[in-house]
Amino acid sequence: MAANPLSPVGSDPQSTLSVIVDEVTALAPQRRLLDPQLVAAAARAWSANTVRAFLSDLRLWDLWCRRSHVQTGAATAQTVAAYVRALSGQDVGSGAARVTEARSAATIGRYLVHIGWAYRLAGRDDPTAAPLVRLELKAARKAVGTRQVQARAIRFRGDVTDLDGPAAGVSLTALIKACRKDMLGARDEALLRVAYDTGCRRSELVAIDVAHIDGPDGEGAGTLLIPRSKTDREGQGAHAYLSPATMRAIDRWRDKGGIEKGPLFRRVKTYSDGAVRSVGQGALHPGTIGIIYKRLVRQAFAKKLLGAMGESEMERWVAAVSSHSIRVGVAQDNFAAGEALPAIMQAYRWRDPNTVMRYGAKLAAKSGASARLAKRFADL
Repeated sequence: MAANPLSPVGSDPQSTLSVIVDEVTALAPQRRLLDPQLVAAAARAWSANTVRAFLSDLRLWDLWCRRSHVQTGAATAQTVAAYVRALSGQDVGSGAARVTEARSAATIGRYLVHIGWAYRLAGRDDPTAAPLVRLELKAARKAVGTRQVQARAIRFRGDVTDLDGPAAGVSLTALIKACRKDMLGARDEALLRVAYDTGCRRSELVAIDVAHIDGPDGEGAGTLLIPRSKTDREGQGAHAYLSPATMRAIDRWRDKGGIEKGPLFRRVKTYSDGAVRSVGQGALHPGTIGIIYKRLVRQAFAKKLLGAMGESEMERWVAAVSSHSIRVGVAQDNFAAGEALPAIMQAYRWRDPNTVMRYGAKLAAKSGASARLAKRFADL
């Protein structure tokens, strides 16, 4: 498989098609696709994130086959089953298994889906569909568990029960206060506020164009058009609320950055001493969103905005923060405010109620019956 699965894909449809064709052709009998139109349809139908994951997962599968001395196109159900055992940590006997990093059950399942797609697109029998592989996947789920690691929530006032009380610990409030007073800080504050108001995923944040923002209205609020999202592949679009404070932050950032049109959130280039040099023309890369959040947690700690938190606890926080942290925090704050599940799903474009309920599970444990009873007898 010659293509680099980590190279940028998705922005140029023809380039995306070429990369997928190269990968699938490497699996095809005599390296000839039986149904090129099927591969072309997949390239058009998949999102950029799906394409990246598909190619990355195939790279890992190809590496496993080479380490196992198996031709990728000739892999069998036994080859896949051994891969699943290695990924779940159930087999460290072979050389290939010993150098294979363990993965979560969800990730293993995704690998199998993409491997299966690749073989079917190549016109071969799908080795992941065999009963042996299905049973090995079930055994892997028992071995590693199915609970997914959740990003640490960044709530507006932190991990508090009183939404109207003072902020505590890592919170959106603390991160906003930690923002610098220059152009970079203006960009960071606008990003934080938009992320919280809208619950946007990182791909949605970096896709925001100035033309997508409408307002302010008579009260200073605005709306954001989200043309396409993870759960809106057909591009029907959705609208999200922007508070007056967020609209003011957007205006400050646009004024300092000289942004009249095009991508809203852009890279702010700095000199080696941290001083601002210039603003980029293109949109931020999705991978930078989580990095920005982590940097702001460290800035808030350095400015003593996180209370009595020690450095080791701060580093644990930084490790657990991701680009999804504010979206998780938005869900938890909505639950704490008494909003109903359907309203939360509609406002923030969630399709799976189980995902939203999982985000609220930890909050529910702290405010449920057992927590209330424990507090009643805490001083006895």
